Amino acid sequence: MRSTLRTRRAPHHRRTTAKLATAVVAGALALTMTACGGSDDKDDDGNKGSGKESGAALQLPKLDGQKVSVAAVWGGSERKVFLKVLDEFEKRTGADVTFVPAQDPIISFLESKVAGGQPPDVAMLPQVGAIEQAVANKWAKPVGPEAQKQLDKNYAKGWQDLGAVDGKQYGVYFKAANKSLVWYNAQVLDNAGAKVPKTWDDFTKAAQTVYDSGVPPISVAGADGWTLTDWFENIYLSQAGPEKYDQLAKHEIKWTDPSVKDALTTLGGLFGKKGFVAGGADGALQTEFPISVKQTFTGGDQPKAGMVFEGDMVSLPISETKAKIGSDAKVFPFPAVGKESPAVVGGDAAVALKDSKGAQALLTFLASPDAAKVWAEAGGFVSPNKSLDLAAYPNDVQRGIAKALIAAGDDIRYDMSDQAPQAFGGTPGKGEWKALQDFLKNPKDVAGTQKALETAAAKAYKD
Repeated sequence: MRSTLRTRRAPHHRRTTAKLATAVVAGALALTMTACGGSDDKDDDGNKGSGKESGAALQLPKLDGQKVSVAAVWGGSERKVFLKVLDEFEKRTGADVTFVPAQDPIISFLESKVAGGQPPDVAMLPQVGAIEQAVANKWAKPVGPEAQKQLDKNYAKGWQDLGAVDGKQYGVYFKAANKSLVWYNAQVLDNAGAKVPKTWDDFTKAAQTVYDSGVPPISVAGADGWTLTDWFENIYLSQAGPEKYDQLAKHEIKWTDPSVKDALTTLGGLFGKKGFVAGGADGALQTEFPISVKQTFTGGDQPKAGMVFEGDMVSLPISETKAKIGSDAKVFPFPAVGKESPAVVGGDAAVALKDSKGAQALLTFLASPDAAKVWAEAGGFVSPNKSLDLAAYPNDVQRGIAKALIAAGDDIRYDMSDQAPQAFGGTPGKGEWKALQDFLKNPKDVAGTQKALETAAAKAYKD
């Protein structure tokens, strides 16, 4: 990967307040309660959602005969739904859109495309650090006036800031994620007599109760290192607090800090408990994210696991099983390790890599509620677009998550690994992903894991 200068960002979007935690946690608790009554398309007042209307019809240019290419790392069900979004763009503009399958780390993938003289018109970048690197490498093109109008109308400043570098707008955050949720098989917990937990101690007790009933309590997607970073980040944010989280995210404190030791010890206590992780460490390290979800919600009252941690995107793999969200599959906020439950968000931003009319038109479309509506209706998606009518979401669970995210406004605590240079926070087999996969194998080696994390971080942030 090309060495790049770490460009400066305003501290605003690295900050969180109790407002975000309260909004997300309250929303998740509310959706758990409303979900018990099933999932429909009405809010508590019996109305069709409570989001804002999109207003005047979106104006897009005619692009008949023009080719537009879009690169993204999405696969499986996510890719299928995104292709529907691109189909809608084709219908409205007449453009010929091609999806370019990318691999992690996407910056390395794009580097090869740029070097070969074939960069895509638009890339969907899943990390803040990737946007910064694309700008530093002089690949990214600023957002045009029409896309900026949509951003100003539809997005809180916090989400706009996440796509800006040195005050200039480059990214359009199309897809967001609330990464502080635990989904559970309702039948398994009911059969075991386990209660929905609020604290980490309650969580480990519930896990033990599920284990005693004969079902492994936790499904872990160890093959996808990003899920392990999410585990760590939620524990760290709740246990160490927001200030330490910000410092570690910017590598202002080292990964050998005692606060990291505490978080790894907490996580290791769960991963290292015999029988708690479905398939054991070896099985988990061969389990990819969609499978980690599906194996929790298939097999009747004897699935391979009772609970699975991850964001709102869990609902899409669930939709490919027979389980129904809100009755068979329910959700609770990530349990509080410290004083408060954590609230970690992530997202995917569209960035133009070509100065083309088609690229800017696609950014404009993706910044509109019209594009968000296509994916929202399919599920497994939360939009930071505040103009999207909440009725677009297919059930109360998704609607509650989205409502809480929008209510958080500018107060966003962003995924730590996604803020890091991709060499550390977003590369398979390297950096944080590799260190935490090794930790899953040997959760007692806290000191060794800290050393490996700090060695990789020091090099990546220096580069």
